[in-house]
Amino acid sequence: MELLLHSIKLDWPVLLPILICSILVVAVVINRFSFYKKNKRDVVLLIPRLQKELAKNNLQAAQDLAVRCGGVIGEVTEEAVRIFSEQKSGFSRSFDIAAALATRKLESHLTILGTIGGVAPFLGLFGTVVRILYTFQDLAVQGNQSAAVAMGIGSALIATAFGLGVAIVAVVFFNSFQSVVKRYEDDFQLIKLLFLSFVDSEGKPTNTSTSNLSL
Repeated sequence: MELLLHSIKLDWPVLLPILICSILVVAVVINRFSFYKKNKRDVVLLIPRLQKELAKNNLQAAQDLAVRCGGVIGEVTEEAVRIFSEQKSGFSRSFDIAAALATRKLESHLTILGTIGGVAPFLGLFGTVVRILYTFQDLAVQGNQSAAVAMGIGSALIATAFGLGVAIVAVVFFNSFQSVVKRYEDDFQLIKLLFLSFVDSEGKPTNTSTSNLSL
């Protein structure tokens, strides 16, 4: 504890950026966790109901189902119903645009975690190098003192430990949230395939057998 207080007292200018990074990590984690929890929906329950309404060509019921679902999944489904009713021929491209916009919402602020995960260790290393340089300077002035050397090196390593700790937390949550986004993207693809199955079925010509024989 004494070493930690000593490090904070002497090296707070280089520890401050790491502290700011840690605050940003906590803020982003809370924000994203709350957002994903609020928008969590079970597509396994939505798909069969939606398929039943589309099979009956009841687009209004499908739209109401999407509205009741809510969240990001509901928004994408609602947009899919609108596109399906207005432009079946270009459904795939229009749906991809809607899904991409929804994915942007899901990925919001994740770059902060990724950046901090890559930068925080270097900030800690920078703090360590600065403290070691000051330790060498003190040794040059005061002479060889083993206690001062030990205290200086220990204080220097605290910055590296802080930087690595913040980076580890940031990377863990970044990867975890990326997997959540990937699951949402898979859900979007399921919804897209469902609508495309009805687009393709309506686009198929009716089989007619006509034969013209000329003798």
